[in-house]
Amino acid sequence: MSTDRLSEDAPEPTAPGPETAPEEAAATAAAEAAGREGVMGGGTSGGTDGGTGDTVGGTDGVSEGSAEAGHAPGAVDVAASDAVAAESVAAAKDATAAGDVTAAGSAGGPEAGAGAPAAADGARPAEPGGKLSAAALAAAVRAVESGERSADSFFTQRSPRSGGAGAAAGARKPPGGVPAPAAGTPERGGPAGAPPQAPAVPGRESAPDHTRPVPGGDGGGRPAPAAHTTAHPAATADLAPGLDGVRQVLTAGGAPETLAEKTAETLGERAAEALREDPWQLLSVPGVRPEQADGFARALLGPACGPDDDRRAQALVGWLLEQAALAGHSALEAPALRAALAQRSVPDPDEALQTAIAEGAVLVFQDAVETPGGARPSAGDEDEEQPVRVLLGLDRFAMAEESVADGLARLLNTFEEPTDEQPADEEPADAGPTGAAGEPATSSAPEHGGPPEPGDGAPEDDTSVRDDTSVRDDIPVRDDVPVRAVQQPSATAWEAAAAAAPSPSAAELIRAAARSGLIAHTGAEAARAEPAALIAAARALGLRAFGATHTPDGRTRLARHLAEAADTYTAPAAAPAPGAAAEAAVTLSGLLAGREGPGRDADGALALDLLVVLDAPQLDLETAALLVESLTDGARLVLSGDPGVLWSAGPGRLFADVLAARCCPQVASRTPDFGPVGELVSGIGIGELNQVEAPGKEVVIIPARDAGEAVHRTVQLVADSVPRAIGVPAEQTQVVTVGHGGAAGTRALNAALKERLNPGPGRFGGFDPGDRVAYSPAPGRTVTGRVTGADAAGLHLDCAGSPVVVPRERVGPDTVRHGWAVTAHQAAGARWPAVVAVLPGDAAKGLTRSWVYTAFSRAERHLSVVQGVDQALPRAVAEIPAKERTTRLRTLLQLHTAQATADASAG
Repeated sequence: MSTDRLSEDAPEPTAPGPETAPEEAAATAAAEAAGREGVMGGGTSGGTDGGTGDTVGGTDGVSEGSAEAGHAPGAVDVAASDAVAAESVAAAKDATAAGDVTAAGSAGGPEAGAGAPAAADGARPAEPGGKLSAAALAAAVRAVESGERSADSFFTQRSPRSGGAGAAAGARKPPGGVPAPAAGTPERGGPAGAPPQAPAVPGRESAPDHTRPVPGGDGGGRPAPAAHTTAHPAATADLAPGLDGVRQVLTAGGAPETLAEKTAETLGERAAEALREDPWQLLSVPGVRPEQADGFARALLGPACGPDDDRRAQALVGWLLEQAALAGHSALEAPALRAALAQRSVPDPDEALQTAIAEGAVLVFQDAVETPGGARPSAGDEDEEQPVRVLLGLDRFAMAEESVADGLARLLNTFEEPTDEQPADEEPADAGPTGAAGEPATSSAPEHGGPPEPGDGAPEDDTSVRDDTSVRDDIPVRDDVPVRAVQQPSATAWEAAAAAAPSPSAAELIRAAARSGLIAHTGAEAARAEPAALIAAARALGLRAFGATHTPDGRTRLARHLAEAADTYTAPAAAPAPGAAAEAAVTLSGLLAGREGPGRDADGALALDLLVVLDAPQLDLETAALLVESLTDGARLVLSGDPGVLWSAGPGRLFADVLAARCCPQVASRTPDFGPVGELVSGIGIGELNQVEAPGKEVVIIPARDAGEAVHRTVQLVADSVPRAIGVPAEQTQVVTVGHGGAAGTRALNAALKERLNPGPGRFGGFDPGDRVAYSPAPGRTVTGRVTGADAAGLHLDCAGSPVVVPRERVGPDTVRHGWAVTAHQAAGARWPAVVAVLPGDAAKGLTRSWVYTAFSRAERHLSVVQGVDQALPRAVAEIPAKERTTRLRTLLQLHTAQATADASAG
């Protein structure tokens, strides 16, 4: 790294020192995740957006609440920190990990029962009074599996809350991002007419079925909760219609009227009535915290409000699981959730969980516990039970995880390996230009003349992909796109394509794609040329092949690689039209919504034969579920990405779970990233923060004593030093920091950068023409752009050359904010000529290797690191790879693999 100064008045840069003695890393700094705003307590800078201990399980940070507006008396500030709200939850998780789930309530609440994660052979017995324990959950699951009780019996019994049938009487609502199974199709996403599921894998009869959620706990013997019938102030008043009624109830409870629109959007048409009947439903509104909901309920219910109210307990169960999802977890272990409820002063956490399960609000699972060094039960160990852990989760994430596992297994099971024999009834491919493999080649443009594409670099529209495509009927289907069987070139053609590949790693990837319907490809930035070569080879073989990226910037970079690879697989006489190769590069959100790519055929499936998803670590569960549901049987799916970067902003860690499950061929690129920045980032990926030679000042480390100096040095670098010494203008330099809040978060940095680079009064909702912005069309997706103006329609942006209008009502921190400085999660999937990474001292405890790797690898030519964390930086790189997430996908994929192996052996 360079020790030369970029600026005359900057202090002498220093390289990170050697690794210090190990210390216990307690990731307690708050963080920003999913590109939303995280508010810090105690003046910290927000920790890292990739890791924090302030949420259940201690991974990614929680999001900030709703608008930063004031509040009425009687309600806690709606914009208070979710990090503070989750402190007790993190402590509960830590206690559970230590085998002690006894936790004192935050307001004198009772203790939760002590215990450890349940195991099939060592769970503690059920507690008196029908309280739900890990053993009770496990027993309930086994009762369903053995046939003693039906799963429906857990839902159709009388609800202890309402006295009527459970809310989820044997039915589940479809998740937000997963299409409901169409009539007449198998529920699990397999091909129509598939044979019934085979018996369990030999030797695993004692292990539970992990592939379906099983509710547990029958509620027997539990006393009914106390009734709260005292009339509240709004109970006798006539409610005004629509939003006015919502404002009326919010005002009666001392909550700000500004919450009315979000409340109505969350609770539906009867929002006012729902709040009056159950004030704690306010907790389901994004940004509202338990303390605020408690204050609201006290104002409405008066003396009838108490911590023992069952409505409060049920609202807290859902809120804790939603917070866990914001932190990346798709499920939580039962002891951790039980302890977190106890710390929230719920008198009987076991009863609260049992009620939530009985009413269908929470699903129960058993996952096998992998014993390090231990062998799996063999076929002869029929009586030996495998240790399990009991997990609780919300149905939308559970169903998304299962849909992903089933869809990936379907692609593997329906794939047919190529041969050199052509069936007699198969028509030969249409004549056309021949590629390097000697097979007919198609034009790079979709043969059906797909839907119009946005301009190069165009961002998605203002609507979330999940909102656009959560129901299959809403997905654009082109009647003029016929349903076509997946094309299958011969084995000889595939081998010829591999032989013509531009690199050995690209050849290996092409050969793997020829033999499997699912492939995992790992590599850094330089390795993106390998999936591009695969796409070009597949299109030359006549396949409808496309590549999808996380961001428009990633799409532009892929298009460049495709243009280079197209020369390898196209004969000179059949050169494609200019820009035709780039049409194979799309964004994933645009592909799923039908705005980009080949569109969907008459059956609703994507009209393609091979799809490469780059930036695969950013793929969240619900988007992945929609994707695999959209692929037809026999299609090829390649998941390609850098395993060192941060995981998705949403729940799950799909790419990491696929790699860990080893359910498909894996191709690791051997193409290194060159240059000083590439050398530095490659070392970080293996846990080493090395000093690199940077003769051209490609890497510079600048110390900062405090957050104020960090902001000053950052502005100096962006506005003066980097343009003058490196030749990269300010508009091509991106600042990446640890979070939105704090003295050196994105808000503080953007304010300082705006004052220096584009001062103005902020006439349009805080923005002026020329301001650089970060626009989030949906949670987890961010594109950078520039403000061009504003009018009655909204704020006008130019994002990579494409106009975008953000409606006035959506102009806010959740959708658009100043973008000179962004978080690492927002920067993932994009790269800039120069990057300034800011690491203030108060972010030390939240740093992880994945955050450092992601932030540093965004730089193409130059990286400046403004840091005040001292030895915490090399320690994080060496000792803290990433914050763990609790997911089920790895187990589900392993079970599918074991089942397929058993079926093959039996057949």
